[in-house]
Amino acid sequence: MTNNNTAGQVGFGTQIRKSPYFDSTEKWGAKGYSVYNHMYIPRSFGDPEQNFWNLVNDAILCDVAVERQVEITGPDAARFVQYLTPRNLSNCQVGQCKYVFITDNDGGIINDPVLLKLSDNHFWLSLADSDVLLWAKGVQIHSGMEVTITEPDVSPLQLQGPKSQDIMRALFGNWIDDLKYYWFQECELDGIPLIVSRTGWSSELGYEIFLRDSRRGNDLWELLMATGAPMGLHPGHTSTIRRIEGGMLSYVADLTIENNPFEVGLERLVDLQMDAEFVGKKALQKIYDSGVTQKQVGIEIFGPPLENPNGEFWHLTHNGQTAGKITSAVYSPRLEKNIALGMVNIDCSDLDTILDLNVQGHSRSVKITAKPFYDPKKKITAKSNKVNQ
Repeated sequence: MTNNNTAGQVGFGTQIRKSPYFDSTEKWGAKGYSVYNHMYIPRSFGDPEQNFWNLVNDAILCDVAVERQVEITGPDAARFVQYLTPRNLSNCQVGQCKYVFITDNDGGIINDPVLLKLSDNHFWLSLADSDVLLWAKGVQIHSGMEVTITEPDVSPLQLQGPKSQDIMRALFGNWIDDLKYYWFQECELDGIPLIVSRTGWSSELGYEIFLRDSRRGNDLWELLMATGAPMGLHPGHTSTIRRIEGGMLSYVADLTIENNPFEVGLERLVDLQMDAEFVGKKALQKIYDSGVTQKQVGIEIFGPPLENPNGEFWHLTHNGQTAGKITSAVYSPRLEKNIALGMVNIDCSDLDTILDLNVQGHSRSVKITAKPFYDPKKKITAKSNKVNQ
């Protein structure tokens, strides 16, 4: 099962960290890697379409230790965390998760982490791919607030798919059934300290399992696979097909520090009326008042199935003029069409607008469409629980 050629292909070195699950992912067939938050992440266990079907029909276990945590503690931790984000956290309870933006002074998005509130003055930011630890330390210097900011020994796994709840129940017991969407529980498994949350980057029913002792990484992976494999669990990786179907944004690809929350259609994560100050508040008010010039949209690409997801931005035109770009594109075997996410000029963003795309010398037409492309009301992820992310 081990891929003996991986090291030669990837060029592993000490300057980039391996996850606590590295040996197990190699054993279970990891065939390709990329780098995310200065750490290797498995990106392939074989056919990506089969990985997609494993996810939507059964369950997959993904090494996402690259989702590094920024831990913020101290007497002013709650006030400081609110200062980092435009989302109003006044109703966030202990044991709850919140999807948030971290914004800079110009309103640009530095990161879009999931926030976990462990106690009134103890928080984790579960990161996308950017150095929020350094940003938070810089903000703290000038804030005058009493907080401690560290990267704790925490490495997540994702267990995602329709069979994930049955697998988790077998591992942890019936309390799993009561864990609400975007909430978490501290626990142990075979003496391994964990936090389990009803979250995940898949648009499917799923869980994230936050390992709190990196020495037990391979133990945890093997325990999960030993229990889950007879129930349909497969080793896997985050699915580009499913996340685009779900309209899930990938930081650096679909949004960057050059974008603001209004452009990406997530103004619900900005509360300009709350009394609390936050970085970028004045800039975001100005953007809100003047309106945006571009918008993040769903796109259908006509023509034959794309052979691979895009490896670069694809530029769009309208009547010969630049209209925007496709940021993420893939063929969906379930929807039987090419689907994409993109950023387009506001005057080209209306539904059913037809734009032109030229890829590797071939012209195609594309259409602006609604997103998510599949399960727009998030019935799969929320199940019977109220959506509260």
